[in-house]
Amino acid sequence: MGCRYFLWLDTRAAGAGVEGSDVARRLLAMGLHERHVLPTARLYASPDTPTLRLPDGGVAIGHVFLRDGTRIVEPQPLPDGCWGEYLLVQPADDSLTGIRVTRDPSGGVACLYADIGHRGFVTSDISIATRVGVYLKRIDWDFIAHFLAFPYAKTARTGLAGIHELLPGCTLHVDGARASITMIWSPWDLVRPGLRHTCIEAAAAALRAAVETAIAAWAGVDGQALVELSGGLDSSIVASCLRHAPARPHCATLLPELPGADERLYAGAVASHLGAVLHVEPLTVGASRFDAPVPAWCATPGIGPLQHAVDEIMDGVAAREGLDRLYSGGGGDTVFAFLGGALPAADAILAGRPRAGLRAIADLSTLHQCTYWTAARATLRVLRARGRQTQVAQTSLCKPTMLPGTPDAHPWIPDLRDALPGIHERIEGLAGTQLFRDAVPRAMNRWLRLPLLSQPVVEACLAIPSWMWVAGGQNRAVARLAFADILPPVVLHRRSKGSFSQYNGAFYARNRDAMRRFLLEGELHGRGFIDDRALSDYMARPSVPRDSSYMRVVDLCRAENWVRHQS
Repeated sequence: MGCRYFLWLDTRAAGAGVEGSDVARRLLAMGLHERHVLPTARLYASPDTPTLRLPDGGVAIGHVFLRDGTRIVEPQPLPDGCWGEYLLVQPADDSLTGIRVTRDPSGGVACLYADIGHRGFVTSDISIATRVGVYLKRIDWDFIAHFLAFPYAKTARTGLAGIHELLPGCTLHVDGARASITMIWSPWDLVRPGLRHTCIEAAAAALRAAVETAIAAWAGVDGQALVELSGGLDSSIVASCLRHAPARPHCATLLPELPGADERLYAGAVASHLGAVLHVEPLTVGASRFDAPVPAWCATPGIGPLQHAVDEIMDGVAAREGLDRLYSGGGGDTVFAFLGGALPAADAILAGRPRAGLRAIADLSTLHQCTYWTAARATLRVLRARGRQTQVAQTSLCKPTMLPGTPDAHPWIPDLRDALPGIHERIEGLAGTQLFRDAVPRAMNRWLRLPLLSQPVVEACLAIPSWMWVAGGQNRAVARLAFADILPPVVLHRRSKGSFSQYNGAFYARNRDAMRRFLLEGELHGRGFIDDRALSDYMARPSVPRDSSYMRVVDLCRAENWVRHQS
C-alpha cells in the first residue's frame, strides 16, 4: 500500500495539451485522482494516500508529526522539528515556474524521478509511469556494473536509464529544464562534540522518550497492526512500546526448518508480555527462490531469495488476519550502534576521552570474550587504519575490468578522513538502511512502519557516543538500559543473535546447479560481466562449514533475475 502518487511536471503549463490530458485519463483509470495543482505540476494520488495542503501553495504527501508526536492534519506552515514519512511538493522560493520536492530523512515515502527536460515526473512507483506511457524501461548497465561491485551500497542511481531516486533528507529543485539536488538534513550535524551525551542515564532517557513518542504517533495513525518479531532486541523494543496502543497488536515470527534462527522462546516471551497473539510461521528452504517474479515497481535488484520468502509469509499472515499495517525493528542494529571490532574504544581515544577509551577497551574484552590486551591491540589497529576507504569493490566471479573500483557518492558519506571511525561506520550503515524498503514488496500492499528509523529516534541515537553503546560489556547497552523495565528478562539479557546461515547454506546447496546454469546462460554473462571459468570452478567445490562466500553467487543471481524481468 504505502503512498501511491504521480507528480506530472510541465514547466510551461501544468498538464497542458493533449499529452497531459491523455496522462490524466490513464491515471484516473488506475485509480489515481487529481489532488493538487501547482503552476507547473499536477499531483495525482490513490484514495488512501494522505495529503495535506500547505499555506505556501504546496502539498505534503504522507504523514507529518510535530516533535511531540501530534499529527498535523490542518493546513499550517510546517514548524522546525516536524518529522514523519512524507514528501513535500512546494513552489520554488525564487521562481514563478520552479518547484521543489523534499523527501523526509526516514525515506518513508518512495520517490523516483525522471531526467528533467521541459516535461518529467516524480512518482512512488515506476510502473505507474510505464503504464500511462510516459516511460519505457531501459536498463542502465553502468548501474548494474556498480551493483555487482557494491551490492549493498545505496546511491541515487537506479537500474533504469534516466530514472533517479531522490534520497532521504534531500530536495529536488526543478526550474525549466534545469534540475539540481541539495541536502537539507545530514546526520553529521547530529554528531558534533557539543551535542554528545556525557551521562549514560541521560542518554537512555532521551532514547526512551524518542522511541516511545515515535511508536505512539504511528500507533495513533494505524490502529491494529502485525509486528514482525525476530526475537531480537530491536523488534522486541518496538513490540513492547505498543503495550499501550489503542488496539492489541498481533505478532508473527518465523520458524526455519534448519537450526540457527528459531526465535520462538524470545518472540513468545514478548507476545506473552503484551498479551498478544503470536503466529509462528514455518519457513522452508523451498520457499526461497533465486528466480522469483520481480514486482514491476522495483527499480533496483533489491529483493533476494530469503527476502522473497519472508515477504510472502508475512504478507500472507497479514492478509489472513485482515491487517494492513506492519511493524518491524528493521534498522535497529544500525541506530543502536551494534558496531563490530574496536571502533568504540578508538572513538573515545580520538575524541580526547582517554579514560573512556580505557574503559571501552575493558568493555570490549568482556563483550567479545577476549583478553584486555587483545582488545587493546584491536583498538590500535583501528587507530592506524583511520581514513582508509571502508567500501571495497567485490570483484570475485566477475571480470574486474568490467566493474568500478570506487562506489558512487552518497550525500551522507562525504570524504571525511578526520571523522571518528565509529561515527563514520554508523553513518555509512545508516545510509545502507535505505536499502531496506527496496527489499520488501509487502510495503506496496500494506503500510510498513520502521519506527526505529524515524527521525527523532535516529537523532537521539546519533547524540550518544559509540563507547556508551558497549558499556558493561553489552552490545546496544544504552537501548537495554532505556527499556529494561518493559522487556522480558530473557530478551533483555540475551547476548546471542539468530542466524540464517544454515538456512542460506542449505538454499545454496539445493539450488547450486540451477543457479550456475542461470548465470552462465544469462544476460550478465552475455554482457561480459561473469568470469565463467571462475564461477564454474567455485561452484564445483564442496561447501565449507561457516563459509558464507556463496552469498556472492546469490547476489549475482539477484542482479540477473532483476535484469531478466525488465523486458
